[in-house]
Amino acid sequence: MVHKLIIIGSGPAGYTAALYAGRANLEPLMIDGGVGHGQKLLGAGGQLMITTEVENYPGFEHGIQGPELMHAMRKQVLRFGTQMIEHQATRVDFSNRPFTVWVGDESYQARAVIIATGASAKWIGLPEERPAWEGGLGGKGVSACATCDGFFFRGKEVAVVGGGDTALEEAIYLTNHATKVHVVHRRDALRASKIMQGRAFKNPKIAFVWDSAVEKIHDPAAGRVSGLTLRNTRDGTKSQLEVQGLFVAIGHKPNTDLFEGQIDLDENGYIKTTHDVRTSRHAVFAAGDVQDHEYRQAVTAAGSGCMAAIQAERLLEEEGEIATN
Repeated sequence: MVHKLIIIGSGPAGYTAALYAGRANLEPLMIDGGVGHGQKLLGAGGQLMITTEVENYPGFEHGIQGPELMHAMRKQVLRFGTQMIEHQATRVDFSNRPFTVWVGDESYQARAVIIATGASAKWIGLPEERPAWEGGLGGKGVSACATCDGFFFRGKEVAVVGGGDTALEEAIYLTNHATKVHVVHRRDALRASKIMQGRAFKNPKIAFVWDSAVEKIHDPAAGRVSGLTLRNTRDGTKSQLEVQGLFVAIGHKPNTDLFEGQIDLDENGYIKTTHDVRTSRHAVFAAGDVQDHEYRQAVTAAGSGCMAAIQAERLLEEEGEIATN
């Protein structure tokens, strides 16, 4: 059987693409990511599944829990006939149409593909970074997105780990909410661009903790962040830093290993797109964080999922794959 459309990945981008494709009678097949591999490679629902309160997604006056939002999107796309494979895609071949996508030893073919595999935040590797429901502080004071969660730290002191542009962008943004932002960096010099360094050094709310690494986050037992144990990277001495939040800003990794050699990726591994969602391969589209290294928001991911589905629908209609009345 050759499907009209396969969607690889879920989350806001994949679910929105499935919603639009389902309502357009494309009968999409979604390979949703399954249970994933922890925080290294999230499964169905993506990063929203390890996010607690979401207050910046339109339509929810009092906010909504990330998993609750993803479950609602999932039920909505099932209503419009999306077929689900609850697993991860393991291999693809885009060299010929119909395209082939494998899940283990099982192969599936489609005339068009939408990639919505997202990106994964790079973490320090501490057990306290795990989601709250796994005994950690993820979503309870530990975050990888200042624009998503900064609002919850109004009037508090926080720390940002990292030394690149992303870390300084997060730190500067957080000064709109926090009383003080401590930037913790492993070395004695930043990797960030000079212009970003200048902005950060001039900001009176930002302080720098040099030659330091986070060794422990306190306190999972209390269900909130109360401080950090830091280790000096030069002499190994330890110190305590009292903060109420920790933002890990050491980068994101797009989940594109599967597509190397199949479509064009940029130097950081993100999928290159033109006209917003078109990849270098005809009839293969990409939506969400897998091709967006700038915004990385649920609402922008959903928007690009809509765009990808509409582009796929138009293409298949032009090719006569969709019956028109």
